[in-house]
Amino acid sequence: GEQSKTLPVYQRMADEILSARPDRHAAIVALGGGVVGDIAGFAAATVLRGLPFIQMPTTLLAQVDSAVGGKVGINTAQGKNLLGAFYPPAAVFIDTEFLATLPPREIRAGYAEIVKTALAYDADFFSWLEKNGQDVLGHKPSALSHAILNSCRIKSAIVSEDPFETTGLRAILNLGHTFGHALESLGGYDGRLLHGEAVAIGLGWAARFSRAHGNLSAADGERVLRHLKDCGLMQRPPFDWSVDDMLASMRGDKKNAPDKLRLIVLDAPGRAHLEDSVDLKTLSAFLLSMKGQSHE
Repeated sequence: GEQSKTLPVYQRMADEILSARPDRHAAIVALGGGVVGDIAGFAAATVLRGLPFIQMPTTLLAQVDSAVGGKVGINTAQGKNLLGAFYPPAAVFIDTEFLATLPPREIRAGYAEIVKTALAYDADFFSWLEKNGQDVLGHKPSALSHAILNSCRIKSAIVSEDPFETTGLRAILNLGHTFGHALESLGGYDGRLLHGEAVAIGLGWAARFSRAHGNLSAADGERVLRHLKDCGLMQRPPFDWSVDDMLASMRGDKKNAPDKLRLIVLDAPGRAHLEDSVDLKTLSAFLLSMKGQSHE
């Protein structure tokens, strides 16, 4: 679980790896979900200054997103993944039969990352999801494989072009994540809000913010919100939160410059951009409107 992505757990892992006296040809294999991949990858990136690393993701979220991008890390009290590295795996092996063991909640959480990838970069993929999303969620093999493979192709192409997130291209993959990461942090990573559920909420909020500020048409905004709702994705956090706490958490996001709050804004399904300086008063008013919806 997300609560295990901590320095004490990392320390224990590193000590156990080093007690086996490995050389630099010893490989770390991450068999599990996104949390396992993140912390195992962070250990691989740092023990002996780098060991080979193989991802074997067993959740939908890890298969379509976290196992592919080469970002590894752990959480701190100040926020999510603030200690980490860019450390691509030597290989990624995906077996969709693992997904048959997952509860529907985990599948929906992973599906949110598929929707994010489509919304950020591929309009045709999003249109396909509108028609086939229920088949993906229902484990129809052909639909599931298509969604996973397409997500991996898109993400791997972007990561190859911008491996260290310096050009802004890769940052767009964080659509919905600035809101989502802040909500995860406020929830204390206690299991009430899975990462994919936070992303789903963040996608809805990003669509609403983009529509309210003239970037996204009302029709396209409605398409996005309708698809999220039709697929049963979470639309509001399962706990109370304050606007001030959200703003404080969002300002700690890794994408921000010292004097700016950056946000990925949706222009249309398949097209998004990094808004370099979001006015805090505007954002505060928007969050207040979202808080009002949470109490409806």
